[in-house]
Amino acid sequence: MSEKSPSTATAQGDKLKDEGNEYFKAGNYLKAAALYTQAIKKDPSNATLYSNRAAAFLNLVKLSKALSDADTTISLKPEWEKGYFRKGCILEAMERYEDAVAAFQIALQHNPQSTELSRKIKRLAQLAKDKKRAQEVENMRSNVKLGKHLDPLKTELSVKYGSEDCCKEIFSFVVDTMESAVKAWHETEKVDARVYFLLDKEKTQTDKYAPIVNIDKAFESPDTHSNCVSFLREYAENSFSSAACLVTPKSIISYPQVWKGQGSRKWKHGQTDGFFVQFESPVLRKLWFVPSSTEKGRILCRDPELLDVTAHELIPRLFKEIFSNVK
Repeated sequence: MSEKSPSTATAQGDKLKDEGNEYFKAGNYLKAAALYTQAIKKDPSNATLYSNRAAAFLNLVKLSKALSDADTTISLKPEWEKGYFRKGCILEAMERYEDAVAAFQIALQHNPQSTELSRKIKRLAQLAKDKKRAQEVENMRSNVKLGKHLDPLKTELSVKYGSEDCCKEIFSFVVDTMESAVKAWHETEKVDARVYFLLDKEKTQTDKYAPIVNIDKAFESPDTHSNCVSFLREYAENSFSSAACLVTPKSIISYPQVWKGQGSRKWKHGQTDGFFVQFESPVLRKLWFVPSSTEKGRILCRDPELLDVTAHELIPRLFKEIFSNVK
């Protein structure tokens, strides 16, 4: 028995392709893909068959198979717009937007008049930009590293304390406190109003004094504020703490609303939400505001902004002031 001629194989392939097209139009992509596969066996060098099967696989969300067929289409007929178009659509479904734009741009070179391709390129270029920024935001949310923003504090501590070990301990305390607050804000969109104390490992009665004190009522009125400050001062002294960090969200502060001052107390950081971190020690005091915004649907803390603690303090000095003799 003689082998079938190429023209016969092509005719059989075309017949199977036409049947597959009918199933494709009816939405039966599985049957369409099966028929295109049969057609490919009859006519394996027909780029249209791979292009059609790529479309069927795309609708079946078999994206790796679809991409392979699109690449085969291009290799068989590199001057044909459809192969690049198919590839672009599949890469779009994979959310590989930059790669999809590249494929559509090649398709546009072969069909410069296509408004559909131009629209796709414009839309996907924006999606690629948005995806890249969303990834950057996610990286910023998950990689909270505030030490570099607080380097000036390290220098000041070194000058004030002289002792390198003491400086390191206090600096780490501040960084850890602020980083923990940022992570909590990212996860829950809030922080609790608390004061964190750096206790003396040798002197503090840890069964009596905890390193964290909740102060959620402290900012409700001048009276609650005054009572809280008195308590915190006594706590700092009796617990032999060497430093403290107050953390509180801006939203709970009814008094003192330090962002409503005028003149030298004028607030320069807008209306954004966020939280405060006030550092207290016998030789140094600092205050930061950590602004918060929503970007790409995710809550993101911005870099801490150093404030003038004498103008915007949330609570007055907790520790008795000690003037350093270090030069």
